Amino acid sequence: MSRPNFLFISTHDINPHLGTYAGIWPGAEQARTPNLDRLAAQGVRFDQAFSAAPICAPSRSAVFTGRYPISTGTMHMRSAAVPPADVELFSETLRRSGYYTTNNWFTDVNFDVPPTAFDDCSATAHWRDRPTRETPFFAAFHGMTTHESQIYAPEERLQAALAALSVEDRVRPEDVSLPPYHPDTESFRRAWSAYLNLITVMDMWVGDLLSQLEEDGLAEETIVIFWSDHGAGMPGAKRWASEAGVRVPLIMRWPEHIEPGSVRSEVVELQDLAATVLTMADVQPAAPLEATPLYDREGEVLEARKYAFSARDRMVDDRDTSRTVRDERFRYTRHLHPDRPWMQYSHYPERFATWRNLRELRYQEAQLTGNGEQALLLTPPQRRLVDSHKEPEELFDILHDPHQTENLVGSPEHGAKLAELSAALDQWMERTGDLGQLAEDALVETWGTGEYRPRAEAPRVRCEGGELTAEVSDPSVSIGWSYEPPGRRDPIPLEVILGQRMTFEHPWNLYTGPITLTERTVWVRTWRLGYQPGLPVRLDVPSEAA
Repeated sequence: MSRPNFLFISTHDINPHLGTYAGIWPGAEQARTPNLDRLAAQGVRFDQAFSAAPICAPSRSAVFTGRYPISTGTMHMRSAAVPPADVELFSETLRRSGYYTTNNWFTDVNFDVPPTAFDDCSATAHWRDRPTRETPFFAAFHGMTTHESQIYAPEERLQAALAALSVEDRVRPEDVSLPPYHPDTESFRRAWSAYLNLITVMDMWVGDLLSQLEEDGLAEETIVIFWSDHGAGMPGAKRWASEAGVRVPLIMRWPEHIEPGSVRSEVVELQDLAATVLTMADVQPAAPLEATPLYDREGEVLEARKYAFSARDRMVDDRDTSRTVRDERFRYTRHLHPDRPWMQYSHYPERFATWRNLRELRYQEAQLTGNGEQALLLTPPQRRLVDSHKEPEELFDILHDPHQTENLVGSPEHGAKLAELSAALDQWMERTGDLGQLAEDALVETWGTGEYRPRAEAPRVRCEGGELTAEVSDPSVSIGWSYEPPGRRDPIPLEVILGQRMTFEHPWNLYTGPITLTERTVWVRTWRLGYQPGLPVRLDVPSEAA
């Protein structure tokens, strides 16, 4: 059996607001997503998929490592983590096995992604650049269209992004259905309208990628996977350890293996994708994963999870710690700092209209209370978002209360379920070694920072008869080689959009064994996740040997 290709498509900051999820996720009926609806009809829709965290970098680190952020140290948003030595990006595992791996272009995983992880990691990376038609590929594409920064863009920029949508295809602010935890204001209606319309634009982008696959005659031999990193970029979702914070769409198509129109209702975790892709490709992981394959090599369904776990830790300048577990019906959440508000001050989202609107309404309520008047500008679910504290524990029946409006902690009828999920959460935190409970300063001290950050072991390089060999003692170190000297390429889009430092170099070949050299000068370098790259070694080969 030939190895399948993979088209790995992700978007930012959306819940299952796709037409195919109508009746499954509240508000999905408002979405206009014909391409993703068609993809689901051709494959399988996962109705209860969850991210490891309600924010980007920790969530994506789980997807690409197959490990929980709280066990790899990547749980804090904006950190330079040093994962355990046995952690490897699954794209590098695929590459080592002969896959052509590309990433276009987002990589935000809380540590620098080494150039050994992908054959090409750039804004132009594409499966079409693989060396031969027969080379199997893993091609990841990450869209920014639905990122929260785009929802709140200035009107002129937003309209430019929506230019491809006809008036009939747009959801107007006055027509949106708001969840009960959002006040009915102009700011929230505009945000929801922009969100839903940008999802339609994103769907068009997905359709274009699928069309390219068809044009190349690859649709029947390529597994397509679509997912989002966490929930919508609005209060109560992104950054919240809540159902809306971590519930995401997940769709998969595998012709001749997955029954078209299939639906899976059990809980799954996004990091299961790492184990799933490796299993489908018949590639062994570099080390045991904290992930469960969703299918075997033949496309048969494997044993389902009983629980899905997620964690909420520092959000840049907003420090908090929450842990949450979900079974097929109930969500239990434990807040380790219940004295802290959900909506602590956080520099980045404070600029967004919905955040400002909620804070203004809460301020007005405080003034009313101070004047001896009733404060009724917000409903209890809305006020909960901006309260000065949280309940230590929460239990919600998501089947009947998807917006989490009634906390069942203290209900005699649900005591057994509370005890079950609390115990499951305890076991998970112990099993993973939950690094989020350590003082971050102490954790960082073990990693080293800046010039004190450890450097990957330098390679030992030899060349005999025009054949290069390289080796290291540390099995966690990857070796790359190139005929091009080390150096940065132009800034990638993420640096321009978010102003975040990235450290990508030009593409490097992954060293997997002796190389017959075709040029006279070669550079060899090493990488270990979280470490400084090893110092490059230049080898000049005598002309008669090259």
